[in-house]
Amino acid sequence: MARTILENIVIQQYKDQTFFSFCEYTNIRFFEILYFEKGSGSIKINGKTVSYSPDSVFVFIPDDIYIVEPKTATSTIAIKFLKSFFRNTSAVNQELPVNDWFRKIEEILNSESHQLREMQFETASDRAHLISLTNMVATEYLNKSSHDIFIIQNSLSVILHLIARNIKYLNASEVKEVKSSKIQQIINYIHSNIYNADLLTTKSLANEFHMADNYISEYFKKHTDVSLKKYIINYKLKLVETRLKYTDAQDSEIAIDLGFTDSSHLNKIFKTYRGISLSAFKANLA
Repeated sequence: MARTILENIVIQQYKDQTFFSFCEYTNIRFFEILYFEKGSGSIKINGKTVSYSPDSVFVFIPDDIYIVEPKTATSTIAIKFLKSFFRNTSAVNQELPVNDWFRKIEEILNSESHQLREMQFETASDRAHLISLTNMVATEYLNKSSHDIFIIQNSLSVILHLIARNIKYLNASEVKEVKSSKIQQIINYIHSNIYNADLLTTKSLANEFHMADNYISEYFKKHTDVSLKKYIINYKLKLVETRLKYTDAQDSEIAIDLGFTDSSHLNKIFKTYRGISLSAFKANLA
């Protein structure tokens, strides 16, 4: 069973390479973590070139195209979640926390910081933990005869959590202007708690950020040109679009997950804000 479960996750390890062929899984890759254990050189991502060095970590999202161009012998580990992984809701994936993993990845998909490509970490220990877990996953995965799905599953969960946590850190640290820092904190808080409606009420947000109930909405709109309620709904709908595009979750599942009454309520809100029904949106994707 373990080998079947892992068909939609690809882990590759290369040692002391001076040439890397084009990414074999680009067209079907949903999300990828690339760790450079050793070596230096450059990596061309969607036409832009950046440098890499030992212990560099990069993340890639759907449709990213990259080419590694080593200057010195390079060792890497790549963890690729294929698009089919999140579309396979059969018994094969029921042993894995697929929904939890998708939530962590979608935070990255909807973050401006993924544009940095190379991961930056809030602490050296976070980087060290991620590197250690990446090595553990690769070693276990590549031992095809006896790999332990429990180790792989839990290590991948922590890896995704570390990446998502540090993406949030980047979002916060990138704020340059003091006047907008609280707005960014509010936005980060909304993104982090988007699945918990109780924490996103005006009263809860006002308490969290030490503002009056009747002022936080005014403050938010003043600095973003959009109302607090509309921002929350729009962010939820971005997540709905991501689910529709990359998973085979039912409308009713998505609705409940994101705090809508039912699929009819979700469809009504989606059509109001996007000008198109859920079924028409899915038809356009096809």
